[in-house]
Amino acid sequence: MLVLTRKHGQSIVVGDHVEVVVLEIRGEQVRLGIKAPKNVSVHRKEIYDQIQTENELAADISTDDIPF
Repeated sequence: MLVLTRKHGQSIVVGDHVEVVVLEIRGEQVRLGIKAPKNVSVHRKEIYDQIQTENELAADISTDDIPF
């Protein structure tokens, strides 16, 4: 894991097309802005995990489970 220290207004670049900007620091919370092309999915980790779980469950459905 790469660990970086950034201040308000500073950013990091991921790959060639994704930029993460520190927008605000308030107590123990940090607001981040993510600039990415429309074809790049950006999700909070808990949402990403939920999507992955639902995709795995959907892949396990057999044809017997589909009503006709």
